[in-house]
Amino acid sequence: MGVSQMIYLDNAATTFPKPESVYNTIDDCMRNHCANPGRSGHKMAMESARIVEDTRDLVAKLFNIKNPMDVVYTFNATDSLNLAIKGFLHSGDHVITTTMEHNSVLRPIMELEKIGVEHTFVKADSEGRVDPKDIESAIKDNTKMIAIIHASNVVGTLIDIDSIGKIAKKHNICYLVDASQSAGIYEIDVESMNIDMLAMPGHKGLLGPQGTGILYVNGSIKLDSQRQGGTGSRSAEIVQPDLYPDKYESGTHNTPGIAGLGAGVEFLLETGIENIRNHEEELAQYMIDEILKIDGITLYGPKSAKERAAVIALNIRDLDSGEVTFRLDREFDIATRSGIHCAPLAHESIGTIKQGAVRFSLGYFTKKEEIDEAIKALKIIASEE
Repeated sequence: MGVSQMIYLDNAATTFPKPESVYNTIDDCMRNHCANPGRSGHKMAMESARIVEDTRDLVAKLFNIKNPMDVVYTFNATDSLNLAIKGFLHSGDHVITTTMEHNSVLRPIMELEKIGVEHTFVKADSEGRVDPKDIESAIKDNTKMIAIIHASNVVGTLIDIDSIGKIAKKHNICYLVDASQSAGIYEIDVESMNIDMLAMPGHKGLLGPQGTGILYVNGSIKLDSQRQGGTGSRSAEIVQPDLYPDKYESGTHNTPGIAGLGAGVEFLLETGIENIRNHEEELAQYMIDEILKIDGITLYGPKSAKERAAVIALNIRDLDSGEVTFRLDREFDIATRSGIHCAPLAHESIGTIKQGAVRFSLGYFTKKEEIDEAIKALKIIASEE
């Protein structure tokens, strides 16, 4: 089986394949009008600028963002989260987050500890659940931010971001949501959910290419820019402009990537988020049910697909998770991910910090037949002494 014919169950890392329209749009952009947007007045540059702004409009529509200029382009979710966290918090501030977070939240917070930013890690239970009441109990007089992952990248557990948003609003605290595993799959409304900042990659659920990311920043929030340089605006000034989104978008945009991202979001809007979610939920529940029938396998996280994204972590007895993933790849042509998944505190929460876990993550283009092949492979490995 060729590489492109593998059974790809690593969508939590990056979705594959993409809609055909994404490939075609990127190719068209590269071949026909990939000039520098916002830097020149000729037709190619103007077309590139139109693509950048049209995609911004599509992202705003998807998340009910009233002002598209509040949509900031970044390189990936990690870039978005660094801008949100480091651009907002200052010495003496306190931030609340959870033990289910990815290192792209944990590491910026730990870095800010060096300048006097305090933090509280609210502990999740053994299935990755976080009680909103525990978030509220952690609030202090100097709490300035609550940063929460929507869906765990380890076990898929969904956190009640709506309830936490109400808590943040009640206490007038900035609310940052990491939607890396949920954007494009679950309904997220920044207005009704009281979300002040929403971070996501373009290359996962939004079905765009790698090298693209989004940070929604409520227009009332002023972040310190983390990268200064050319913006194509107020070029006679040698200080960074305070215009949105220019303040945070120094340098040439990834125009072909943004074009592909726009095509991905268009696909989502045409297909319907609910249809995408239902497909992934149905397949995830089927896989969970089949895994639970196999002796020797430990499944982590909630057993109901309605309580989790289509991210399924497991171990086979005491086998090294890396060895299992290696065998799935080499013997069965199945792509998964093993180890700690850049989320050490999440693995501590579910009790897998030493063994890690084998992660299967499904996507909109995953087929039931592929799940059946994965189950067969797991049965073979689990049956061996």
